[in-house]
Amino acid sequence: MKEYTKKNKYKNEITYYKDIRFSSKKEMQRYKDLELLESTDYICNLELQKKFLLQEGYTNAKGKKIRPIYYIADFYYYDYINNKWVVEDTKGVRTEVYKLKKKLFEYIYNLTIDEL
Repeated sequence: MKEYTKKNKYKNEITYYKDIRFSSKKEMQRYKDLELLESTDYICNLELQKKFLLQEGYTNAKGKKIRPIYYIADFYYYDYINNKWVVEDTKGVRTEVYKLKKKLFEYIYNLTIDEL
């Protein structure tokens, strides 16, 4: 399959592998590693860009519709070795928005985000 890259605002390179878009080479490499682990049955149910609801959408007092808030994990899978669900995020820059969403996610879902 074709691989190619393009730079973005955080100076990481948008990369494509097997027609899947990754935000960085680091994220693409982690996907390749997880593919291998899944093929050898160390992990299962690998999902990319898994969306977790942090807050429902609503209509405010002025009648304006406010969209829901989501955290989107880079990877989500079941780890047979440790018998647990894993949420991973390949981070280069930890933005303030990310830090806030991480706290909300961990509180709501009682899972931790493994940052790579």
